[in-house]
Amino acid sequence: MIIDVHSHTPQWRGAVPDDRRKPNSMWRPDRVMPEVYNWAEYFEAAKGADKSIVFGIAWDPAGMPPPHPGDVPDDVNDATAEFVRAHPDRLLGFLSVHPNDPKALTELERGRTDLGLVGVKLGANYQIFEPLESRALAIYREAERHGLPVLFHMGTSGVRMAPIRYAHPLVIDEIAMRYPDLKIIMAHMGHPWTVDTAVVIRKHPNVYADLSGLFYRPYGFYEAMIKATEWNVLHKLLLGSDFPISTVEEAINGLRNVNAIIAGTAMPRVPEDKIEEIIHRDSLTLLGLA
Repeated sequence: MIIDVHSHTPQWRGAVPDDRRKPNSMWRPDRVMPEVYNWAEYFEAAKGADKSIVFGIAWDPAGMPPPHPGDVPDDVNDATAEFVRAHPDRLLGFLSVHPNDPKALTELERGRTDLGLVGVKLGANYQIFEPLESRALAIYREAERHGLPVLFHMGTSGVRMAPIRYAHPLVIDEIAMRYPDLKIIMAHMGHPWTVDTAVVIRKHPNVYADLSGLFYRPYGFYEAMIKATEWNVLHKLLLGSDFPISTVEEAINGLRNVNAIIAGTAMPRVPEDKIEEIIHRDSLTLLGLA
């Protein structure tokens, strides 16, 4: 079985109006791409995955608006739940809350029970909250209590107002020590601090990293995978597409070609059998979602 643990709920159910197809040159270094997608385009990009985890992100109700507010649903959790309900055989949904929202814990409970969402997506840098602040800790505590894995955006971002230090991999070390039974996914292997991510997932049994958003920087991806090999944590890495930024097929091909950049050299290689194990990993069982 192939599981995509990292994909974003598409903003439109039907056809996307032409005036919403905003080009984005920041997401990928190799091409410009639109920011807005619909359900059909999601499933075209998800070909190759048996199941996918989808989520949105909740914005501070009293703070800075999202970068493109016109393309963010009024309620990201309802939007994700609607998408999942329409395709229950293919999708699992994660909810998102903002620690600054006085109703955050109520919304977490609503997402878990009424909406049937099975995990939590947070991005402290994008949402602009201190990840070790008491209101954030309350969310982790409730997620741990209810067996909800938390996927954190980890690593850098080109968004100017997103504080990078909130998404440094060593933050997760602090969280995992406080909540040892909380299942955590560190997105993007914490790029560019991939060795920091490797040592954190090595240290904590319930902490994993996904490989979304890495393959299109070939040397950095190779370097990250070699670090994971040397630190003996390839078994803690999960497949992720980061839709709409890439497709499942691209993510798989990127993994299978990770050693291409050092062909004809004496540089170390990522073991091919371990690459196939990542592609076919039963991530849902590891996260307690099977």
